[in-house]
Amino acid sequence: MSFGSTMGKTKQASLRTNDVINASEIGQYVYCSISWYLQRCGHKPDSPLLEIGKKVHIDLGKTIDSIQNDVRLSRRYAAIGYLFLIITISIILFRVIL
Repeated sequence: MSFGSTMGKTKQASLRTNDVINASEIGQYVYCSISWYLQRCGHKPDSPLLEIGKKVHIDLGKTIDSIQNDVRLSRRYAAIGYLFLIITISIILFRVIL
């Protein structure tokens, strides 16, 4: 019996259900790693500051959404500006050539 095969069996035998992370937990971790960790350790969310934390997360989400919308709008305006620049340069070059 080799050492490697013993390690594999020991590791598999000690694998508990809470050692496995599912996809929804990854999303929860990305959203708030502290909340994920506390729930993982068996703590129930019963803090009076929980409502404040939820509000802060919601406000932060709204701010991020607003910034993303502003970035998209800015990119559209930049594309329109570049289009007008290309058209203007084309007109100027066309008049110089004629």
